[in-house]
Amino acid sequence: MKRLTTEQRRKELAAIATMPEDQIQTSDIPELTLEQLRRGVRGQMYRPIKKPVTMRLDADVIEWLKRDGPGYQTKANRLLRAEMLRSYRGVAQGRVSRPRGNKKPKSSRVLGESTVHQAR
Repeated sequence: MKRLTTEQRRKELAAIATMPEDQIQTSDIPELTLEQLRRGVRGQMYRPIKKPVTMRLDADVIEWLKRDGPGYQTKANRLLRAEMLRSYRGVAQGRVSRPRGNKKPKSSRVLGESTVHQAR
């Protein structure tokens, strides 16, 4: 099958968009059952755009990320995404996160070469 150019695809989609629904041929597309719709997962095929960034991370954090071999950037992204989604859920449930700035926490303890801050 020949690949369409972007312009050809645009024209084809525009033509389909103007057609009445009863004239669109869908016999080769079976209807989804209620069970299939219930098992569906929203956003499973979603792949956000990646942007290169430069970050300064603690050496022990980088060592930990790289410990399992290749894929440390994916691991870091997965951890950050999980925290971002957790934060969004907190806001949606009415919890407001504390502002994070240059303020020092009330207490901390030293663990190896890094400082671990205890929750207030």
